Amino acid sequence: MTQQTAIFAGGCFWCMTKPFDEMPGIISVRSGYTGGFVANPTYEEVKKETTGHTEAVKITFDPQIISYDELLTIYWHQTDPTDAMGQFQDRGSNYRPVIFVADAEQRQKAEASKAHLAQSGQFKKPIVTQIEAAGPFYEAEAEHQDFYKKNPQRLLFEEKQGRSQFIEAHWGEKN
Repeated sequence: MTQQTAIFAGGCFWCMTKPFDEMPGIISVRSGYTGGFVANPTYEEVKKETTGHTEAVKITFDPQIISYDELLTIYWHQTDPTDAMGQFQDRGSNYRPVIFVADAEQRQKAEASKAHLAQSGQFKKPIVTQIEAAGPFYEAEAEHQDFYKKNPQRLLFEEKQGRSQFIEAHWGEKN
């Protein structure tokens, strides 16, 4: 089986896991940190915004079952692409929306997807989600993996802090 990876940041990684994890063709979704300058950061360090890292999810997928383009669509439907410094109640550079691309093909697809969204008129404000080259990805601590399965009530609380309402208002989907 051919496997590929995709890395997306869209606020709290707890909220970004479930939408991908439940799709056919997804092999794994791991929460972690990327985009910074500190090796092996901890959750507490990233939270303090001293590492340059962003909370993100690394998705391993089978491109014969689910395409990178389909992952981009799922990604856009989980974020506010007009908010550069956080997502919903999660504020700061460690929660900024970023598509971390592994190669030129992913970059081209991400750029095209972003341009299509910008031209769609879906949002009144500019699309500010960044597209950056993927660097080292550091897996988060065990308690942050599969958070939505371990802590469904806490995840529900997180989603009710603006994410669910935004998704429903802009995409017509319930989270």
